[in-house]
Amino acid sequence: MDNSERKPLRLIHSLAPIRICDNGGWTDTWFAGHGRVLNLAAYPCSEAHIEVYPREHGRASCAIHAENYGQTYAWDPTAGAWDRHPLLEATISSAGIPEDAAIHVSLYSEVPAGASTGTSASLVVALIGALDLLWHRQRTPHEVAYAAHHVETGILGQQSGIQDQLCAAYGGISYIEILRYPEAVVTTLHLPDPVWWELERRLALIYLGRPHHSSDVHKRVIRRLEAKGSAARPLDALREAAGLARDALVAGDLPAFGRAMIQNTEAQRLLHPDLVSAEAQRVIDIARAYGAAGWKVNGAGGDGGSLTLLCGTDSAARRAMIRQIEGDNPLFRSIPLQLSRHGLRVWETPSQGRQAPVSWLVRKPCLIYP
Repeated sequence: MDNSERKPLRLIHSLAPIRICDNGGWTDTWFAGHGRVLNLAAYPCSEAHIEVYPREHGRASCAIHAENYGQTYAWDPTAGAWDRHPLLEATISSAGIPEDAAIHVSLYSEVPAGASTGTSASLVVALIGALDLLWHRQRTPHEVAYAAHHVETGILGQQSGIQDQLCAAYGGISYIEILRYPEAVVTTLHLPDPVWWELERRLALIYLGRPHHSSDVHKRVIRRLEAKGSAARPLDALREAAGLARDALVAGDLPAFGRAMIQNTEAQRLLHPDLVSAEAQRVIDIARAYGAAGWKVNGAGGDGGSLTLLCGTDSAARRAMIRQIEGDNPLFRSIPLQLSRHGLRVWETPSQGRQAPVSWLVRKPCLIYP
């Protein structure tokens, strides 16, 4: 769909944060049954942009620009088959496109694919938000999160917990109680500014240089957990780590939060030793030598991916630690981050030079507790 000589009728934009430091991860899944997760929403966000054009005979109704992959291609939602990016295409297909419209969808994330920071869920949440505005509809964060989860599990048949989608939709610091998978209640923690700022100052996100992929290790862990049921000891330790992390942040006790992160990582190791890879352990060893208070292998763990580190109080030591980590292995790199108080944000800007009013979607979480 070549739009170089056409001006869009509408310009829609959306942002959704990524997820880091998911204490209690693995317990938000179908094989855990119930669980508790404490996670942090962070920048850099995933971005979705939709240009809307009048549909014309002979032109494709949808074009997708996956900027991270350097790909732009036309896709026919009625073809009945996925093309290059099934997750994005399934999201568009689930929402549909108005009969009189053609859309050009652009998506981008500053975080590498496979960084174990919920990037895919964040992109889908951002895209669903933009498509909702295309249709002039508004859903709660909970509804958006479950729509994104359905794309992965219901349409594509993939394994997925629910915490990443909820984090992207709600933002902030979320304590998520999975009552019976996938039903969950989200409590947003409201920390005093000094605690928030100090936590943000001391966090570091380290990418291990290789994308995380589901592996035989994860399949073996899932089979083992399925056989043992929701009362498996490592799952209890993970649930406990989430509660400890919540209590520590509410108390403003960052050393205790760091200990909860470490407990969570050790519980992941109990699920399978390979969930904490040799590369992740090397980063942990360097961080410990520089006085880090905590470390958490992000996501499910395993090969590739990333870690969240809670550094000590000395900012110079934090910077020296990052320099040593990046110098230790050319693949390792620090990804600058900030905590995000916001979840999904969607808005529309004027097009074709008209001073049309900007439409903001103010999304109020359905369950927030002070």
